[in-house]
Amino acid sequence: MRRAKVSFLCLSLFASLLCFVVAGDNTRSVKAQSESGSLVESLGAPPSGDGRGFDVSNMDTSVAACENFFQYANGGWVKKNPIPAAYASWGRFNELSDRNQEQLRQILEDAAKSKAAKGSNEQKIGDYYASCMDEAGIETAGLSPLMPQLKRIDAINNNASLQAEVAKLHGNGVRVLFGFGSAQDFKQSTQVIGQLRQGGIGLPDRDYYTKTDDKSKELRDKYVSHIAKMLALAGDDAPTAQAHAQTVVAIETKLAEASMTRVEQRNPENIYHKTKIADLKGLVPNFDWAAYFKSIGLQSAGDINVAQPNFFKSLNVQLTATPVSDWKAYLRWHLLNARAPALTKAFAEEDFDFSGRTLTGAKELQPRWKRCVAATDRALGEALGQVYVQKHFTAAAKARAVEMVGNLIAALREDLTTLSWMSDATRKRATAKLEAFTRKIGYPDKWRDYSALKVARGSYLVNVTSAQRFESNRQLAKIARPVDRTEWGMSPPTVNAYYNPSMNEIVFPAGILQSPFYDPQADDAINYGGIGGVIGHEMSHGFDDSGARFDAEGNLVNWWTEDDLKSFKTRAQCVIDQFSGFEAQPDLHENGNLVVGESIGDLGGLTLAYAAFKKSMEGKPRPANIDGFTPEQRFFLGWAQVWASNERPEFERLMVATNPHPIARFRVIGPLSNMPAFAEAYQCKAGDSMVRPPEKRCQIW
Repeated sequence: MRRAKVSFLCLSLFASLLCFVVAGDNTRSVKAQSESGSLVESLGAPPSGDGRGFDVSNMDTSVAACENFFQYANGGWVKKNPIPAAYASWGRFNELSDRNQEQLRQILEDAAKSKAAKGSNEQKIGDYYASCMDEAGIETAGLSPLMPQLKRIDAINNNASLQAEVAKLHGNGVRVLFGFGSAQDFKQSTQVIGQLRQGGIGLPDRDYYTKTDDKSKELRDKYVSHIAKMLALAGDDAPTAQAHAQTVVAIETKLAEASMTRVEQRNPENIYHKTKIADLKGLVPNFDWAAYFKSIGLQSAGDINVAQPNFFKSLNVQLTATPVSDWKAYLRWHLLNARAPALTKAFAEEDFDFSGRTLTGAKELQPRWKRCVAATDRALGEALGQVYVQKHFTAAAKARAVEMVGNLIAALREDLTTLSWMSDATRKRATAKLEAFTRKIGYPDKWRDYSALKVARGSYLVNVTSAQRFESNRQLAKIARPVDRTEWGMSPPTVNAYYNPSMNEIVFPAGILQSPFYDPQADDAINYGGIGGVIGHEMSHGFDDSGARFDAEGNLVNWWTEDDLKSFKTRAQCVIDQFSGFEAQPDLHENGNLVVGESIGDLGGLTLAYAAFKKSMEGKPRPANIDGFTPEQRFFLGWAQVWASNERPEFERLMVATNPHPIARFRVIGPLSNMPAFAEAYQCKAGDSMVRPPEKRCQIW
């Protein structure tokens, strides 16, 4: 898991996060090529019924459990819960996310009404939220807060002034041409280095520019039309706007063609190219790196990781081959695109028309308050999160989560001792890595300092720019310094979780430690199937196709024997083949090579959670059946009902193209069909759809 709302959960190829779930309510996050890679799904509603954690009315028992367990477990819920107009998908993740948003809304409205001391966190979250909610003020201001930046772009007259503006835009969080920020050194995990990465496109992924099928061509045409409408809103006449839109897409297509695919980036070795600052001139001689670093305020860079060298070689050619006038249209578009949600209603609605309706199928814009809650969480997540955990996260909930994490680690520790395919040498290193896991639960021990961020009750656009500049400066300040291992990559209210291989840490924000993942009123079977599966999923990321490349200290190094690595790759290929066979829509299959890490996480995590659950029952009276379901059956219902969801066709296409997580129903069908324990619990037989034959059954742990 990683950032909120529609995070593409995941391996963050640049932040090195491997995440858990994926959600579809924040359409803005799908607009451009993801740099963080994380998606979040919305969680579940409060439990009801005698099941104490699962509701029989959510099931569809007319479908055999052994034929389609997703439908069996969730058919009733799916029928009762059509997708609201403002959402691209609707699931139990969204239900929990909405509950959290209501709680955050109350916190923010109270803060906005308070007379908190200037400079306090309460003042900042209250004023940020209030400025976002001030629709009348935003309409009155129009484009005026953006005019200084637009005028600078209009004044560009050569490559030097072009590059100077690129640096200014980067400093304000507008990612044009390429991305630059801080990252943990893959091979020296105690240090932070600067990192250059591909970027600069406006569609969700490079493949949107390179595919030649009819749907892709149609979407590109709609994208051109969208850019033209946005430029017209900013003052261009119709012919000029259309011409500039064509120019922008031509530039972005060149950037996309030079970019790595998401699958290529799953291998950390492919995106690690440590380079001396002096050597950047040889890689991109047409860019003034010294002036760029000075402009963004980088004091001491040291070495830089150039994640995709071939992209920068191509960019070097484009810098001089593309006329300055074309670059100006490109920069103007990206500034408007980045700031559209903070501009007038006309900009926000046109922005949603493409990024929401066209890309995800959502029918209407989210209510203003939801957009403002999400925006405040992005800008001041730990300031807002401090109040959230004080009000809504109990010490008992944290203690129970700590206990379950310990139980899951014990289960993996025991499993490692018995794996037939792993040699003693690799087993020893794997166990050392497991024991070195840092466990972060609920909220940070050290809260982020927002004293350098100025927030006022006035212009929302000014606050947005200030927050993005603050974050840019915060990231730059890390470069050439030791890693801060207390830092979190998600805010406490986030409904998500993640594993970071460079930190070798598993992280579970308070937002996800609720029903349906964890419910103190539910029995252990449901909780082990829910939050236990989440915990196991994140732990498994330490040993999936990407995480397994990092050692106990978080360094990118091969610690496997040659034979063990070969065995692991064979097992991973089984998962790739299985998920490549899943058809989301006619002629639209999951990309097994893209979702392999998350699918290994699901299968491994559930296997571990089930082992921990069985161990938790040792020496105790066997739990009674509930609503006719055995404890073992309830465990699998606990996992399956987390994934109850409806998804629009457009959203599924976006997921398949960009998201390292499979579509929700396959996260139930895929792992369970590989587990003999599931077949035993529901008395499934060979030949049933939910039972893969032994020769095709995938097993990691």
